[in-house]
Amino acid sequence: MIDNSRGILAMSASVLAFIFNDALMKLATETMPAVQAIGLRGLFATLWCAVAVWVSGAWRRVAGISHPSVLARAALEAGAAIVYLIALAHIPFAVATAVNLSTPLFLALLAVLILKETVGWRRWTTIAVGFVGVVMVIQPRPGDVNAWMWAVMVASLLGALRDILGRYVPATVPTVVVSLGSAIGVALAGCVWTSLEGWQPLPIRGLALLAAASILLASGYQLLMLALRSGAEYSVIGSFRYASVLWALGIGYAVWRDVPNTLAVMGIAVIVGSGLYLLHRERVKRISR
Repeated sequence: MIDNSRGILAMSASVLAFIFNDALMKLATETMPAVQAIGLRGLFATLWCAVAVWVSGAWRRVAGISHPSVLARAALEAGAAIVYLIALAHIPFAVATAVNLSTPLFLALLAVLILKETVGWRRWTTIAVGFVGVVMVIQPRPGDVNAWMWAVMVASLLGALRDILGRYVPATVPTVVVSLGSAIGVALAGCVWTSLEGWQPLPIRGLALLAAASILLASGYQLLMLALRSGAEYSVIGSFRYASVLWALGIGYAVWRDVPNTLAVMGIAVIVGSGLYLLHRERVKRISR
């Protein structure tokens, strides 16, 4: 019998790390431009990843960072991070988190288009229902298009493409090296963009928030990898990722007094339900093989 407890604990901890990272980044963007915050957090994260590469001995295989799949993944990571965090500075925290949970829906769709996976009518229906939930959260109105909500959707698509590319990263490239590549990509994109616009004064509070966010981000990546390599069933541990919505609702209310309207709450429920059902179908499919 498979013991899922270790994987559940690691996944739950990674969810906490990622959601509090996002919250600290949203607070940091209140004291400095979003792209500047992203670039600086990327520099901090690069430092932590470099330390991890050295301590783990993965520096012996650091040349793998130049593999095309690693470079492409880093570019997509940078694009997703910049688009999402810029949008996060302009919309409610819980709503952004909920829309960003459309990534598994995009993954299922891209698995058909790119990986040529066979998908039955149940999964197609679930994908369609999930995107209806996203529209319920975004609530587009004629003449009142919320570009920041759609930007989160674009970030989710970029994130899904990044995860698809992960399938093509050679097994000989250590995870910490891939993480280092992603951190460097985000740091370069954010810092170059900021250099073109001009650097703004850096408040001590903002720097402290970014340093803490980068530690949480690096910890989240490692905890996620522990969960995925724990031997636990993905259909079990994957469901715990959706706990981020509950944390986001609580943090959003406690810090910014954000309260999503009824339709948005219903949409969040639809997105979470669709994601959980996709995980369930994946488990059924694996058992039937």
